[in-house]
Amino acid sequence: MSNLANTAFMQRDLNVLWHPCTQMKDHESILPLIPIKSGQGIWLEDFAGKRYLDAISSWWVNLFGHANPRINHAIQQQLSQLEHVLLAGFTHEPVVALSEQLVALAPKGLTRCFYADNGSSGIEVAIKMSFHFWLNQGQTRKTKFLILQDAYHGETLGALAVGDVALYKQTYAPLLMQTLVAPSPAGCYAEAGESYADYAERQAQALEKIVAQHADELCAVIIEPLVQCAGGMRMHHPHYLTRLRAICNQYHIHLIADEIAVGFGRTGTLFACEQAQITPDFLCLSKGLTGGYLPLSVVMTHEQIYQAFYDDYNKLSAFLHSHSYTGNPLACQAALATLDIFRTDNVLEKNQRLINAMERATAILREHPHVLEVRQQGMIVAIELCKHKATRKAYDWQERRGIKVYRHALEQGALLRPLGEVVYFMPPYVITEEEIEWLASVTYSSIDAATKD
Repeated sequence: MSNLANTAFMQRDLNVLWHPCTQMKDHESILPLIPIKSGQGIWLEDFAGKRYLDAISSWWVNLFGHANPRINHAIQQQLSQLEHVLLAGFTHEPVVALSEQLVALAPKGLTRCFYADNGSSGIEVAIKMSFHFWLNQGQTRKTKFLILQDAYHGETLGALAVGDVALYKQTYAPLLMQTLVAPSPAGCYAEAGESYADYAERQAQALEKIVAQHADELCAVIIEPLVQCAGGMRMHHPHYLTRLRAICNQYHIHLIADEIAVGFGRTGTLFACEQAQITPDFLCLSKGLTGGYLPLSVVMTHEQIYQAFYDDYNKLSAFLHSHSYTGNPLACQAALATLDIFRTDNVLEKNQRLINAMERATAILREHPHVLEVRQQGMIVAIELCKHKATRKAYDWQERRGIKVYRHALEQGALLRPLGEVVYFMPPYVITEEEIEWLASVTYSSIDAATKD
């Protein structure tokens, strides 16, 4: 873009936009609004020519860097052939090819793919499909869902209802269906000396008590496997998933695995469920599915679920859900290109070196007087801040230490967007070990600056 074009853009009225998850008044003082001109690999560049390392994959979607040439090429090729067609009564090659590949890659038994156009919509599909399955079985009492403490599954009303982030639940409570809440399995809540695995077992027993009492009215349990992301990057042991699958089988309720954020290699395996060797009844995928290029989500399920909806038209048992852009061909081609990179570039094996580098680079943060815990699961690292380490006292949310870390890191050229007082790394897989070292150094100095008083 020419300097003339840069100048023209910077004269635009940026105030016409209402940005997501933002107190807009913050942009007048404490929160800079940065217009981004371009992206290349792990870097974003603004209109002044300053670069920012995208340490959070632009809200966890970008897997293989901005402007990835292979994904670019796939979309360009598809654009010249078919940009979109409705998926009701029609189909197309990219969506069929993508579905075939996902069935081959997913946990065994997931043989059907239902598409939507974003993660929250995928969650809506799964909870509606679970409820409707039981309705088709004549089990009309099954109307409730069991969720986990600290869970987050999106921000449409159904997705909010099965989440447990206090800010959302308190604000929109009058609009949300009622759910049951099980205690968190996250190891950060374990007693002193208690292992993540032991704590997971204890919390699985607590969940089972709830299920035993309410099984006849429960449709499903929903969980983010291994990492509760927006709820504070809280991590739990795979044993909890193993126990959860067994409990769901015993009491005849569904297991919904929300791998929208943790799928496609984020936890070290292609899907987080693999680490417990389980197959959920519903697997929700989005974000990294298209490499961060275009909105697309898919809910995968098994034959028993599918067959419960397969009936004569006049029985009115068909699943009632649709989106205008369901299975968009451009998004499906981006997803196919993303899966091709996984297949041809040994991504998961190469990521292991990055995982080790992230562990080494962030070790120094464990010693910081205002870091309570550094936890890691695969390509996700979380650094939790605290006011007093010895007493585990947290900062008051009004002190906004996370925002101060964010601002200081931006000044140094790193894009971090803490979740409250939890700073985290979830970078694209094209990051280098040297960039990881630099990012850890910037994070340390940013925490220092944000907590120096």
